[in-house]
Amino acid sequence: MSSLSALSGWRYRAVLLSVVGSALGYLGFSLWGGWQAVSEAAAKVGLLGIGAALLMSALNYGLRFGRWQLYLQVLGHPLAWRHSLSIYLAGFALTTTPGKAGEALRGVLLKPLGVPYPHSFAAFFSERLSDLLAIVLLTLFGLSWYPQAQTIIVPGLILVLAVLLVLSQRPLLQRLRGLIPAASGTRRHRLWRQVFDMLLAARQCLRWDVLLTASWLSLIAWSAEALAFYWMLGWLGAQIPLTFAVFTYALAMLAGALSFMPGGLGSAEAVMVGLLIFKGMPSADAVAATLLIRLATLWFAVAIGAAMLSRFKDAAQVPERQP
Repeated sequence: MSSLSALSGWRYRAVLLSVVGSALGYLGFSLWGGWQAVSEAAAKVGLLGIGAALLMSALNYGLRFGRWQLYLQVLGHPLAWRHSLSIYLAGFALTTTPGKAGEALRGVLLKPLGVPYPHSFAAFFSERLSDLLAIVLLTLFGLSWYPQAQTIIVPGLILVLAVLLVLSQRPLLQRLRGLIPAASGTRRHRLWRQVFDMLLAARQCLRWDVLLTASWLSLIAWSAEALAFYWMLGWLGAQIPLTFAVFTYALAMLAGALSFMPGGLGSAEAVMVGLLIFKGMPSADAVAATLLIRLATLWFAVAIGAAMLSRFKDAAQVPERQP
């Protein structure tokens, strides 16, 4: 199946339904916050401020793409960066799926290039783990401001450590993989074989040298968006320390990830608004600031992804491997 045919018919409609449904939910949140407060906040931030926030989001995407290229290289699939970038950005169209799982769509687009699903999913899995690790580390900046956040941070840290522990057990993974009947062609057995193949491939992405490089890229990437959030709060007149702003943004992202809600919608915003109000920001301003930063980060990514995905849908774009 080609990448284009994989995006046709009901699959493409499902993509659109996911994005539209999430957008409608966000519209409801915007109406609850009040359009007037949001428009006034946008006016205070100004075009230059919004442009700066979008630039920091673009930096986030660029660094994460560099990490993606690193994973593909480690897995033995070096791709020409232009075409790989178009595939990577197209995945953002499904950022609003639970746990960003829809971004695994990249595997469908990579399959015609000879990248097997276990490898593309291993890169995706490693991405999510690296993001989670970076965000947990960023929450430590302001834990002293709000110790109650341990109820969110500790589960996130335990999840990261548990995954790393499981992936370190190569003999166990191979033994479990070997228990699946090789001759069985049932869908369930094929699925489990691919899951274990993915986990074994992910071990290559989580070697200590690769993990260290990827973690630095993740830390800088998410710090960029947290810094944009801090700037936005300052432009709105809020006296919020940098450490608390970084903590608030990171904790909101962590809450969204652990909630497995589409794009973290609802849970991320609730944490962000609640912490800003806790720090003394008026509720209307807190909601407005939250909406603006999410528009400049989450929804900016979705817009870019939708544009790139439409190119794959409407044009026979065939990426190339590097010689």
